[in-house]
Amino acid sequence: MERTDEAARERTTTEAGAIASVPTGLFIDGEWRSGSGTMPVQDPATGAVLCEVADADETDALTALDSAHRAQRDWAATAPRERSEILSRAHEMVMADTDRLALIMTLEMGKPLAESRGEVSYAAEFLRWFAEEAVRIDGGQMTAPAGGARFLITRQPVGPSLLITPWNFPMAMGTRKIGPAIAAGCTSVIKPAGETPLSTLALVEILVRAGLPAGVVNVVTTSRAGEVMEPLILDPRSRKLSFTGSTAVGKTLLEQCARTVMRTSMELGGNAPFLVFDDADLDAAVDGAMAAKMRNIGQACTAANRILVQRGVAADFTERLTSRMRELPVGRGTEDGVVVGPLITDEAVAKVQGLVADAVGRGATARLGGQPLDGPGHFYPATVLTGVPSEADLWSTEIFGPVAAITEFDTEDEAVAMANDTPYGLVSFAYTRDLDRALRVSDALEAGMVGINQGVVSNPAAPFGGIKESGLGREGGFLGIDEFLETKYVGIATG
Repeated sequence: MERTDEAARERTTTEAGAIASVPTGLFIDGEWRSGSGTMPVQDPATGAVLCEVADADETDALTALDSAHRAQRDWAATAPRERSEILSRAHEMVMADTDRLALIMTLEMGKPLAESRGEVSYAAEFLRWFAEEAVRIDGGQMTAPAGGARFLITRQPVGPSLLITPWNFPMAMGTRKIGPAIAAGCTSVIKPAGETPLSTLALVEILVRAGLPAGVVNVVTTSRAGEVMEPLILDPRSRKLSFTGSTAVGKTLLEQCARTVMRTSMELGGNAPFLVFDDADLDAAVDGAMAAKMRNIGQACTAANRILVQRGVAADFTERLTSRMRELPVGRGTEDGVVVGPLITDEAVAKVQGLVADAVGRGATARLGGQPLDGPGHFYPATVLTGVPSEADLWSTEIFGPVAAITEFDTEDEAVAMANDTPYGLVSFAYTRDLDRALRVSDALEAGMVGINQGVVSNPAAPFGGIKESGLGREGGFLGIDEFLETKYVGIATG
């Protein structure tokens, strides 16, 4: 018992030290400063307040934009190699600090430490990728077809950018936006989610130590996102908005951006279908379904929302998946072996339970789970539903929780029609050993990304983004930096 108590005290001390290491103010013009007030950051596994961070108002936010605007010209004129080296140093510093950053993320967001460590590595890769892209911004020249002129095509930074990140991947979504902005020569104001500001604050502190000049990145934490960000969006000095979040909020932001014709990139909601054909490797398909469904406790826009299985293998697949889901330990993300951490809020638990109850009420069967867990924290167990009808609310709504909803299909055409029966088009998954079918189905699926025989498609070197109501633009890959660049054509008369 004494050893147990000592270990518990040591864990508590380590956790407190990690939280205490994070700056809690606004970061504006190279300085940490207080806001108009403070707001709490809670541990979703216990409900306890981890710390208080600055709560910005409209004046604070406009001050941050002032800083970004002042710094824009000098930062745009900074040599690409210098921008690259800052990002490279930041990549190395983030990787060296993985354990602390992962613990901070787990404490404020809830995901298991193993996943948090994976996210830190994933986040760092965006810094390395865009460090390499910074020195490869291209252009071109050509002679006018009729002669008499030469065309010079150049790429220039779009200007001060507003970056709004979600709570579910609090560090990776930060680097996926900050990295290309820095590489392209854009200054920025970033607003992290109110539930998970600490990962962004810790990241920016590292960027400063890596040599980022004052004003290039400014951080505004706030509990009043709409009220605080709207004046920045309507300010003509802001030239770019990059947003990751819900489709409903994205549509509102697009309306605001239209007033100044601001450049936008929107990574919005998803409703991913996961197709399993009767010729699939079922062991691989179950592995893929576990990854696509349970990554981040199901709280991902790329999560498998509808699992569509061909009737001939449906019973076998369902049994295997249910067996795997049943074995998943639930608990606080800091505990050894935990796979299913808490959801982000009580409201998130209530939403998941409402979707499950609706599906069961319409004829689905709960093969596993299906009820919130008692006790402190926002926990929902791994759940498997079968026979989910298309009339169920979760057919058209992101579950954002650890619920695998299974529906059967008969033919390939039926599967594709069911998969595309949604206004969203972020990602789709398909498992088959038939190469012709894989190519045929990937062409037919209405999604910006398709995973064939893999349950995770996110990669810093690949263009991430969707079609239809899942968004605009792409993040990562060779296209990611384009979102922060304008193309200029100069016509030069020649003799």
